[in-house]
Amino acid sequence: MPTISVKAQVMPESPIRRLVPYAEEAKRQGKKVYHLNIGQPDIPTPKVALDAIKNLNDKVLAYSHSAGNPSYRKKLSEYYHTVDIDVTPDEMIITTGGSEAIIFAFMATMNPGDEVIIPEPFYANYNGFAVTTGVTIKPITSNIDEDFGLPSIENFEKLITEKTKGIVICNPNNPTGYLYSEDELRQLEKLVKKYNLYLFSDEVYREFCYDGHEHFSVMNLKDIQDNVIMMDSVSKRYSMCGIRVGCMVSKNKEIMAAALKFGQARLCPPYLGQVAAEAAVDTPKAYFDEVYKEYIQRRDYMVKRLNQMEGVKSPLPKGAFYTTVELPVDDTDKFAQWLLEDFDYQGQTVMLAPASGFYSTPGLGKKEVRIAYVLNTNDLEKAMDSLQEALKVYPGKTL
Repeated sequence: MPTISVKAQVMPESPIRRLVPYAEEAKRQGKKVYHLNIGQPDIPTPKVALDAIKNLNDKVLAYSHSAGNPSYRKKLSEYYHTVDIDVTPDEMIITTGGSEAIIFAFMATMNPGDEVIIPEPFYANYNGFAVTTGVTIKPITSNIDEDFGLPSIENFEKLITEKTKGIVICNPNNPTGYLYSEDELRQLEKLVKKYNLYLFSDEVYREFCYDGHEHFSVMNLKDIQDNVIMMDSVSKRYSMCGIRVGCMVSKNKEIMAAALKFGQARLCPPYLGQVAAEAAVDTPKAYFDEVYKEYIQRRDYMVKRLNQMEGVKSPLPKGAFYTTVELPVDDTDKFAQWLLEDFDYQGQTVMLAPASGFYSTPGLGKKEVRIAYVLNTNDLEKAMDSLQEALKVYPGKTL
C-alpha cells in the first residue's frame, strides 16, 4: 500500500475538535453536552449580513478578483479607519478565513526551516500552519501566574538565531484572553527593528476588549511598518465563523505582491462570503454594544464560578472570549475525555479543550484547559455546575 506523506504524518490533530467523536457518542447516549471547547459564539449574525445573501440578485456567482472584491476591500479599509488603522484597499488581500491569511503570510516571508517565535499557549492551529508551510515554531512560555502576559524581551532574545525570521502574536489572545498593551507592543517593535524580523499579528478579536482597555494594532508601529503583517477575520467580529472570510494586511508592497501569487493559485476567496462580509461592515453600533454587555456578563459569571471551585485558577481575561484555566487534575486530556465518556451530572456534561494542544513545548498544559464563554449565562450556569461536580468525583483529581 502506498504511504502518506511525512507532512501528513506530522500534521497535528486539532485539540479543539479531537474529542468530537466522544461528544457525539455522549449525545447518542442522551447526555446534554455544553460546548465550552470551541469559539463558536451563539450571538446572532447581524441581520444586514444575512439580508445581503437572501436578497442577492446576481445571475452568476462568478470569480472575484484574487485579492478580493474591490468594493469589499474599499469598504473594509473604511472600517479600519474607524478603528485608527490607516490602510488602503491595495494593502490588503481578502482570504479564505484568517487561517489562509496566516498561511499566505508565512509562505510569502519564510522558507522551509525558518523559525518564528510565538508566546505559548497559542492558537493550536498555528502548529498546523507551520507544518503546512515548513516553518519551525520556537515557543516562548507565558505564565498563568502573570495572567499570560508578554514574556520578557530578554527571553525572546535568547531564542533568536540566524534562522529566526519573525514573531507571531495574537492580540487579544486566543487561548488566554490576554490583551497586549501598547507598551508591550513597543517593546516588540524595538526587538523587531534590532534584528530586522517580521511581526505577524493575529487581530481577529479586536472588538472584544473589556474593562476600559483599548486595542492597539501593530499597524500603528510606524518604525517597523515594512516588517508588520496583520491577519484578520470577520468570523468573530460578526459571529459568522462559517462564512470563511479573512484578510492579510501589510504596507510592505513586496510581501503583498508575493502573497497575491498564492491568492491567484487558489483563484479567489469565497464570493458569497465577501457579499456577507461587505454588508456586515454596516452593522450598527448598537449590535456591538449589546454583544459587549453580553460577553462581560458571561465572563464575569464564569470566572467567578471557576475561581470558587477548589483548586481551580482562572485569570480575568481582558479580551477575546476565552480563558485558560488551571484544574486540580492529573491530566486534562484524560479529564476532558472522561467528562464525555464516563461522567454526567443530571444528564449533562461539558466539553473542554485540553491546553496541551495550545503549547508547543512537550509536557506543558497538562493541568490546563481552554474554556470559551460563548454560551448564554443560563447554559454557562449549568455547565459550571457540571464541571464543579465532575472535579469532586474525577478519579485523577489531585486535591
